[in-house]
Amino acid sequence: MQTEPAIAGSPAPAPLAHVGLSSAEAERLLKAHGPNVLSIKQKRKGLLRTIAAALLDPMALMLLIASIIYFFLGDRFDAAVALGALIPVVGVEIVLEGRAERALEKLAELAALQARACRDGSWVRLDAARLVPGDLIELREGDVVPADSEILEGTQLLLDESLLTGEAHPVDKRFGCGERALAGTVVLAGRATALVATTGVHTEYGRIGALVAGVAPSHSPLQRSIQKLFARLAVVAGLACVAVVALLLLSGQGLGQSLVAGVSLGVAAMPEEFPMVFTLFLTLGAWRLSKQNALARKLTAVETLGGTTVICTDKTGTLTLGRMAVAEAIPVGGCDARRLREAAVLASEPTPFDPMERALLADAASHGVDVESLHAGALVGDYPFDPKRKLVTHVWRHERAHRVFVKGAVEGVLAAAQIDATERARLLSENARLAESGMRVIAVAEGALAGPPSGERLRDESALRVLGLVALEDPVRPGVMEALAACRSAGVRVVMITGDHPLTAHAVANGLQLPHDDADPVITGDAVDALDDTSLAARAKQVSIFSRMRPEQKFRLVKAFQRDGEIVAMTGDGVNDAPALRQADIGVAMGERGTEVAREAASLVLLDDNFATIVQAVRGGRRIADNLRKSFAYLIAYHVPIILLALLAPLLGMPLLLLPVELVFLELVLHPTVALVFEGEPAERDLMTRPPRRPTAALIDARSTLRPVLLGLTLTVVSLAIYARELAMSGELIARAMAFVALVVGEALLVLTERSPGLPFWRASYRGQRTLAPVLAANALALALVLYVPPVAEAFHLESLSRMQLGAAVLAGAAATLWGEPWKVIRARRTT
Repeated sequence: MQTEPAIAGSPAPAPLAHVGLSSAEAERLLKAHGPNVLSIKQKRKGLLRTIAAALLDPMALMLLIASIIYFFLGDRFDAAVALGALIPVVGVEIVLEGRAERALEKLAELAALQARACRDGSWVRLDAARLVPGDLIELREGDVVPADSEILEGTQLLLDESLLTGEAHPVDKRFGCGERALAGTVVLAGRATALVATTGVHTEYGRIGALVAGVAPSHSPLQRSIQKLFARLAVVAGLACVAVVALLLLSGQGLGQSLVAGVSLGVAAMPEEFPMVFTLFLTLGAWRLSKQNALARKLTAVETLGGTTVICTDKTGTLTLGRMAVAEAIPVGGCDARRLREAAVLASEPTPFDPMERALLADAASHGVDVESLHAGALVGDYPFDPKRKLVTHVWRHERAHRVFVKGAVEGVLAAAQIDATERARLLSENARLAESGMRVIAVAEGALAGPPSGERLRDESALRVLGLVALEDPVRPGVMEALAACRSAGVRVVMITGDHPLTAHAVANGLQLPHDDADPVITGDAVDALDDTSLAARAKQVSIFSRMRPEQKFRLVKAFQRDGEIVAMTGDGVNDAPALRQADIGVAMGERGTEVAREAASLVLLDDNFATIVQAVRGGRRIADNLRKSFAYLIAYHVPIILLALLAPLLGMPLLLLPVELVFLELVLHPTVALVFEGEPAERDLMTRPPRRPTAALIDARSTLRPVLLGLTLTVVSLAIYARELAMSGELIARAMAFVALVVGEALLVLTERSPGLPFWRASYRGQRTLAPVLAANALALALVLYVPPVAEAFHLESLSRMQLGAAVLAGAAATLWGEPWKVIRARRTT
């Protein structure tokens, strides 16, 4: 729970006839009513559900079947071994599920909806889940209403209730007459103090949400393709099992041995790792991104990030610090600088959260203006920001006089006010001068009303007089220049979209060294409106600076890029940015200054509002995609010899080379290797110096599959040759032991070859890779345990090997796997 920061000269809002709860009373009510959970989230599996899910895993089912078959064959020892093998299999599932679950819990904590409530007499920011009936909350533009609440007081509250009613028209709410703001609705304009009535599942939103609690989230195209691959391979594995059993029965082998061979092939061939690895990578990738201040609200965003080709970014607060300071105040028409500053204060919110308004209040206070006294009057009219004219209007009553105060874009204020041609020309000239130096310029105007506001905005703004201009400067964020350079190297185009003056936008772009055409650098929102969709797509290819842009124009621009085949990341912070954020492939909302609506619409939230964080997120997405490719190549190379050895040995009339217990051992090597080694693999050196992955490109294509398949085939041939030779010379147990050692050594060395597909393993970087050595050491220790501890070797149907036999098996496995490394050197020389 965080106390809201005080603004100089602006007291915290206080209800007229109500007081907030004490912390103790709130805690008591929280225990009685339960947490205020608006979103319907999937429940955690829990330990028992995880165990049940693991037992339903295809491999676990195969082991159960193998255990039953061994039991009916009278081989109770092997039946117990097969049954005992379930323990480590289930254990691995529990560990991996727990690791992913902890990452998801951390993400859920970061993504929690926030609310402003009055506790112990002070306004504080807390998780909306801790709200209880009787809490006083403050609602501001852009907020998602966190609970069904009675509206007590405020100004010009306009709500979007389409989520609940389906009606697209905004709803104007009255105060003090029992009207409610319903949970899940959006504050489009105005502000209010409200009393929480019901929370969580007792709200209208909660009752609707309960109906859809069981609806599963949709899957990305890559997820669906992996699931299809899994389903097809599972069918093939099942058919192969049946075929092997039938062929062995026809060849005269007994039913029991034929069934064991079929089950062994099923355990080897079932590709259950593919969807598990994909989900695990995305979950842990999202958790890693959150540690870099990028919160992935949707796991599929992690996958998409690596292919981003265009970043459409706001300027203020993203490329710049968003900590505006007044640099110059220019009064006109006989007004002095003090009066200009007073009018700017009265055209701002009494408790502002916008950086510009905070700067205006701080500047006025530093020049001797009594901000608190100005705000002691009654704010009797509050017209929100008009996105077309780009201005905001307040009507104040001091004593009996009513006055109108307006601030906004110079063009919008000049169009609304009365001003002679000479003063207009002077203001436009000053505006151009200031904008060319990279400053943000606003105009301020005021007017008098004969009585209370009419409620008709244009009527109340009909007698405005321009008081002058205020120029604000906003320093560039540290690290943004380097981030833009990284984007250029990575082939990612950056487009700046801002509401500022074209000259200001151009000046900032020059200062940031943002690539653009100086002959035709900027397109304005009005120019965008004049273009049809085809023309806009053509212009978007050439121009990288868009100024005076409205939200609907941002939406059109995103669609224009997408029509051209681009993968678009779009930043936004306001309510009206939500359509563009949803349309973009990666909607990026601001975590500090963004509205709740923008954050809900986005797939990625920047917790620090920093453009450099977007670039880090793209880097993280590319790393994840690279490591997924490596892990899938490893899975393919790994499965080829396991499947073929389980299939060929019985078909060639040999005893089973891989019994279920050996297959379990290999499975326990596989899961930790993929999950721990490849997921934690550091980024490659050229990660941000190569172009983005094409949107239509497969995660792993046929060409990339060829090398791991060939490695798997050679390892199959070598292991099978050793087995056949030693069967004739040394017997089944020694033959199986030597072939098994060659296979395990080869699979371990596959990690080295697949983590550096373009370089031989001795030239690859091992900096930052902390899990490779421990995992390989653990595999070697496990292999020694299997070979040289008699009870374990007996369970695996193996026999201890002599030094010469062990050395021969190790060399065979290494030769079968590492033969491709010299070819990497030759290929690298040919391409340089």
